Amino acid sequence: MIFLLELISSIAQIYTKRISRKHLTLKIRKSIRPMVEIERKFLVASDAFKSDALRKNHIAQGYLNSAPERTVRVRIKEKKGFLTIKGKTNEGGMSRFEWEKEIPIDEAKELLLLCEKGVIEKTRYEIQVGQHLFEVDEFYGENEGLIMAEIELQSEAEVFEKPIWLGDEVTQDNRYYNSYLSQHPFKSW
Repeated sequence: MIFLLELISSIAQIYTKRISRKHLTLKIRKSIRPMVEIERKFLVASDAFKSDALRKNHIAQGYLNSAPERTVRVRIKEKKGFLTIKGKTNEGGMSRFEWEKEIPIDEAKELLLLCEKGVIEKTRYEIQVGQHLFEVDEFYGENEGLIMAEIELQSEAEVFEKPIWLGDEVTQDNRYYNSYLSQHPFKSW
């Protein structure tokens, strides 16, 4: 219950309501930066990235809602918990709304128990390539054998250096969304 109140309070901080006598208006606060994630996804052709990794973290994540229009993800990354809401991607498959809030680890563990079937386990490696940070996920369990790289960009047209271990781009292939993988594991393809 405390978690829900904190979540509602956080969302209320993002949006402010202003009531006038004639109508109700909802106004986005001017201090909030646009919450848009621009990301490209690639398969990984070799494990050469591991020797260049700056960090690696274990991640467990599940979905309270995996519908493409609005995914609600619970994630535990090492000793931290996160709740993330993502909107539907644009036609190019690169951009979508994203809102994330750190939550207490105990609450994240409890919420994982409420998630849809198919909790994802993976190790995330962070690799600096030029001016960009690649996140490479090595999946386990029902998704074992899948290794995928993601890069977040400032614009869809942004140019970036492609390392030798980067394979085919899968940005527009919905099968490589983690929410899809939780319901349709890689091993079942």
